[in-house]
Amino acid sequence: MNPHFSQNGSDLYVPDSNQAALKRTTHLGVGAHQDDLEFMAMHGIIECYDNADRWFGGVTCTNGAGSARTGEFAHVTDVEMQAIRAEEQREASRVGQYSFMAQLHLSSASIKDPENDDLENDLVQILSEAQPDVIYTHNLADKHSTHIAVAASLIKALRRLPFEQRPKQLIGCEVWRNLDWLPDDKKIIMDLSARTQLASKLNGLFVSQISGGKRYDLAVDGRRRANATFFDSHSVDDAQSVAFGVDLTPLIIDDELSPENYIVSFIEAFKQDVRGQVSTFF
Repeated sequence: MNPHFSQNGSDLYVPDSNQAALKRTTHLGVGAHQDDLEFMAMHGIIECYDNADRWFGGVTCTNGAGSARTGEFAHVTDVEMQAIRAEEQREASRVGQYSFMAQLHLSSASIKDPENDDLENDLVQILSEAQPDVIYTHNLADKHSTHIAVAASLIKALRRLPFEQRPKQLIGCEVWRNLDWLPDDKKIIMDLSARTQLASKLNGLFVSQISGGKRYDLAVDGRRRANATFFDSHSVDDAQSVAFGVDLTPLIIDDELSPENYIVSFIEAFKQDVRGQVSTFF
């Protein structure tokens, strides 16, 4: 287990030092920034937590240099912030019992550069060895351009693998745009109620972001609770905490399927649903 990543400062951390950490991985999260995994891929973390047969692996792609900061972190340099955020992510991997935590430390600019394939190449290495059953990443309707770039690189990397090495499911998750607008029959419902305390503990580990002026911990918990309550207007809540996902699996089954057309098809379905509801009364 010794992948050679594009960035010299890349960090592959295995909390329990198991040499088979990548190969045993069943659930993988691929996120842009430190804390994205805990915010969007909590379902995979819960599925694997305290389970000897399932292991969650994490990949964080950027170096975290450009994050907002105030208070005690107001005068922290970009270099110092990178080190702080990297250690916060390693601590999350320990608390969450991850199989491994790879931090690629690429710049956002390089990831968003269409001519730069460093991230894609790094992901091919990880995916080839890990071959997880389920992968969680950013949804293609997210409003953060770096998130979209990460999801795009992941899809391109998966399309380079033989079909037998690709995951059974690829899920696009909520971060910088929720998915409550998806038609209900298109939503992947991920119930997080079983370990809300673990979720809160993981969210709270990213002090540099929370104390730095962004209460992501409260916002993510609020979104999950809102999803649980507002999902169905005609029944009592079946869950306390829910994350929504969109199924991106067709994009790694059919390599000719356009990612742009695929995600826009969900937006068109939403448009037709709204049009149908409103036209009934006018």
